[in-house]
Amino acid sequence: MTVDGANWIQLQGAVNARDVGGLRTADGQPIRTGVLIRSASLGHLTDADVRHLVGDLGVRRVVDLRTDIEVDRDGPGALHDQPDVVVHHLSLYPDTLDVTDRAELPAGPRQDRTDPLPWQGERLATGHSPVVAAYLRYLEQRPDSVVAALRAIAEPDGATLVHCAAGKDRTGMVVALALAVAGVPREVIAADYAHTQSQIEAIVGHLARSDLYGFEVGQPDKIPPASAAVMVAVLEAIDSDLGGVLGWLARHGWTAADTDRLRAKLLDEPAGG
Repeated sequence: MTVDGANWIQLQGAVNARDVGGLRTADGQPIRTGVLIRSASLGHLTDADVRHLVGDLGVRRVVDLRTDIEVDRDGPGALHDQPDVVVHHLSLYPDTLDVTDRAELPAGPRQDRTDPLPWQGERLATGHSPVVAAYLRYLEQRPDSVVAALRAIAEPDGATLVHCAAGKDRTGMVVALALAVAGVPREVIAADYAHTQSQIEAIVGHLARSDLYGFEVGQPDKIPPASAAVMVAVLEAIDSDLGGVLGWLARHGWTAADTDRLRAKLLDEPAGG
């Protein structure tokens, strides 16, 4: 279902799901439909959702960007049990939480609260805005996961579905990098990212189904908006501070052959090609 330029996928047990197909590169090549899907978490998919994703949409890989805490406590999701689907768990946060890098969290008896998730109370000493700094920190903390996620997207068969909890921040970053490698201009990438803002109410309701996201659910007005300006700022910072997307990737093991594979997967053949 195409609304406001986004190819939304209607699911009963997940929200913020869309196919990024149709976005165009700087030279006019379209991103293929049916190869890269983004979504919020998949822990509540129905049987009909699974049939739609695997049977109708051809999902063959899931890139799950959640932390171990989230996977353990909220479950891996129904696609984890599908024989035709490979699930890659690639957290964008360290495997252990450094409590010395946290701002003070709400007090209370331990039995009355859960341990913080990595982004809750995180202190970021940087010249960038907090959201931009958080996105750039994914690259600092887990370049291994970022490279592995892009390689999973580049696999030649079927579609890859990328998700985190909300399908906003971690998912937004990985999908933005994939589209940048394909040659999609930053303004187009940012406009796709911003489609998530229309889903915030549904996302908060979705997160409320788990006891993990109490901060986000309890104060939805404090969730940073998914604005195009944020993603433009992130991509500009990668260009100015990190040598560009391809330059940063190359320093972490990404090769020209990886770029060719990802572009071959995402891009339609040129007219007459």
